[in-house]
Amino acid sequence: MMGTVTRQRIAAALALAVLAGAAVTFPLVFSSPATTNYGVYALIFVTAVSAWNVFSGFSGYISLGQAVFFGSGAYAVGIAARDWHVSGVAVFGLLPLGAAVGAAIAVPFGLVALRVRRHTFIVITIAVFFIFQLMAYNLSSFTGGSVGVSAPFLPWTATTFNERFYYIALACAVVMIVIAAGVRRSRFGLQLRAIRDDEDRARGLGVHAMRVKLAAFALSAAVTGLVGGVWFLYLTQVQPPSGFDPLFDLSVVLMAFFGGVGTISGPVLGALIIEPAQLYLTATYTNGYISEIMLGALFLAVVLFMPRGIIPTAGEWITRLRTRGRPAVPAAAAAAAPQSAGKAAAGDTA
Repeated sequence: MMGTVTRQRIAAALALAVLAGAAVTFPLVFSSPATTNYGVYALIFVTAVSAWNVFSGFSGYISLGQAVFFGSGAYAVGIAARDWHVSGVAVFGLLPLGAAVGAAIAVPFGLVALRVRRHTFIVITIAVFFIFQLMAYNLSSFTGGSVGVSAPFLPWTATTFNERFYYIALACAVVMIVIAAGVRRSRFGLQLRAIRDDEDRARGLGVHAMRVKLAAFALSAAVTGLVGGVWFLYLTQVQPPSGFDPLFDLSVVLMAFFGGVGTISGPVLGALIIEPAQLYLTATYTNGYISEIMLGALFLAVVLFMPRGIIPTAGEWITRLRTRGRPAVPAAAAAAAPQSAGKAAAGDTA
């Protein structure tokens, strides 16, 4: 048994090392700006989906308003850079502001929305999303209205622009994955999963459900706001339809469910598959809605045929192949048999 566990750990460490090496060398091997663009967007969504999963995947409260924090973080960085006359690479110092704005919005938002049950929470997040989108349109003196806000000029050459942003996005993704893994293994993560399984029972066991949910919601919003700022600096402009995009929420939820909601690797895998595929479809077909149609069809297929996602489903298939139809835990039955035999022998002796 110990040998099997050791081999599994070695295999996981080797796979992680290979993935890390591939991630670091990707822009060096595929140096084309068009290709590295795929990598930048994929890593931005890895960060956003992992942040969404820390709250929604662990707690069971599905948020369809994550674009509120993403767009607010982008606008916060852009407006601060414009009004405070920040230019050049110094603008990256404003990214923590995007995180702070995301968290600041999440606290009052969560204090209201998290008092209701899961289905009502989904409706409230959608309503708040449209409120923020309308505010971005109508507060034109602050947000620029339909024109939006432009990013400061970065003194990077065209050949290195995407590569630099790739490594910035990679750093954000790695930090978020480490945070997600730490949360899952902590007492905080255990409390979130207890809320997901049975919130009333969790309260009865002493879990301060509102406090735990609000902390996870604020953490998710802060990271989403920060990566929204990275996205804004990369795209160089934010407008209401792009900053507060309903397809962003649909994409994030689909990526998480596609890979395996509530897991660590599932949302990462979903983002790495779906976002590049969506970009490819958008660039290949002249019909601007083909990627949205494919996105909706894929979401329906995942919900119907693979509701647990790729990672959990693949794990079940591997277990079945290893056991080949035998019980997955034969050792428990084998251990119980000698105990029963011993009790029977003791009874005969008596």
